[in-house]
Amino acid sequence: MKKILFLLITGLTVSASYSQEVSDALRYAQDNLTGTARFRAMSGAFGAVGGDISSLSVNPAGSAIFNTNQVGVSFSNQNMKNNSNYFGTQTSDKENSFILNQAGGVFVFKDRNPNNGWNKIAIGATYENTNNFNNNVFSAGTNPTNSVDSYFLAFANGLPLQDIDGLDYRDLFYNEQQAYMGYHGFVIDPVANTPGNTEYISNVPEGGNYYQENEIYTRGYNSKVGFNIATSYKDKLYFGANLNVHVTDFRRSSSFYEDNNNALQPYETISNLRFNNELYTYGNGFSFQLGAIGKVTEAFRLGIAYESNTWYELYDETSQSIYSTRQADGGQPLNANVNPNIVNVYDSYTLQTPDKWTFSAAYVFGKSGLLSVDYAVKNYGNTKFKPTNDSGFRGVNDDISNTLTSTGELRVGAEYKIKKLSLRGGYRFEGSPYKNGTTIGDLNSYSGGLGYSFGATKLDLAYSYLERKSNQGFFATGFTDGANITSKLNNVTLTLLFEL
Repeated sequence: MKKILFLLITGLTVSASYSQEVSDALRYAQDNLTGTARFRAMSGAFGAVGGDISSLSVNPAGSAIFNTNQVGVSFSNQNMKNNSNYFGTQTSDKENSFILNQAGGVFVFKDRNPNNGWNKIAIGATYENTNNFNNNVFSAGTNPTNSVDSYFLAFANGLPLQDIDGLDYRDLFYNEQQAYMGYHGFVIDPVANTPGNTEYISNVPEGGNYYQENEIYTRGYNSKVGFNIATSYKDKLYFGANLNVHVTDFRRSSSFYEDNNNALQPYETISNLRFNNELYTYGNGFSFQLGAIGKVTEAFRLGIAYESNTWYELYDETSQSIYSTRQADGGQPLNANVNPNIVNVYDSYTLQTPDKWTFSAAYVFGKSGLLSVDYAVKNYGNTKFKPTNDSGFRGVNDDISNTLTSTGELRVGAEYKIKKLSLRGGYRFEGSPYKNGTTIGDLNSYSGGLGYSFGATKLDLAYSYLERKSNQGFFATGFTDGANITSKLNNVTLTLLFEL
């Protein structure tokens, strides 16, 4: 199991514990559609088209389609709105972000010798914000049957009382820490007040109708810097490769609140509680890509691309606190404030995300436009935490294999040119990565845009709309109730390109 360093004003202590969830792995296995405005307007269907800086992220052979050097930069405004339905109560929250979405350039070197079939080499470098984590989700409603006490009971039952009462928080494993928070926060009590007790009961009064709120605020990004090289053979076959460096920085703050109006007993039941958790994950990774594009005819093209696993080295830091109110003698409330003021700093670990194959076709109507289709396949069930001989990781990897599945992603794009003006549109569909199809549902996205050429300078604008439904439990253990979330993403991207 992984080691934790507890950051305190007084110094450092070492223990061993770790907890991972399927959703943690999926966060880095999934990519959002990013890139230039032209790329986004056509929903990223560029695997057989090439000739766009962002096309390199789909098929690295795309840089060899360029005839001139090109550099560009793209900015995006992203608005994410989450509509929540929790036992019939409707709530919503939203977050707006302005980001540097993409930047890069491609430089073309031609061989003028007509006897040389390998007549072109292209070198490119790109930066992309592959996933913007800025998001707010707020859910609230009355749960008719279940309380968050199930979360703490799931961790506490089977643990000796002496392990969660007599020891300091910093000396505990992760599961013991959760039981510690429930016990010292008055949520649970031992059946027998003896050191060897291993059974616990809830202090939440029976009767149901628990009012609950869950707030989740995330911030951060996943970015990729790609280095590309490609070549062409007689302007009919194109081959390319990418080496990619990934950087991630993710922060998640969650706060769960619960209260009830059920009959209270002095020193035995609680009327409300708030449980806070903080997660900070950071690190970097590496991947590579290979691709080829072939002109079957002058107008019809086929493409194939392979993207390797991404191997991340990640670090986690966590902290938590709980506050509750219980009934005291005389009807006076008695508060519990449990805040260890400790940050758990874990040893680094490896996350291997799945590889991906993309198959593409495009038809180019001379200089008047094009129609393009991409289909990508990725098996999310192959996501793995390492080392795999770690008993904790082995259990999580089994959960990933049993929960996640292989999915297909369809991207369709079209472009029509009227002199210097280009009109674009696209559609994107991605299947659910979960076998049940509901924890995270299917993705549907529509896009459109236009571009104008001033000669050596081009200005492109794109709008895209994405919608996806999900139902993830507020907690992964014990208390797994969650809200039905409909997420709607509106994105506007502006790109400025220069031909050199």
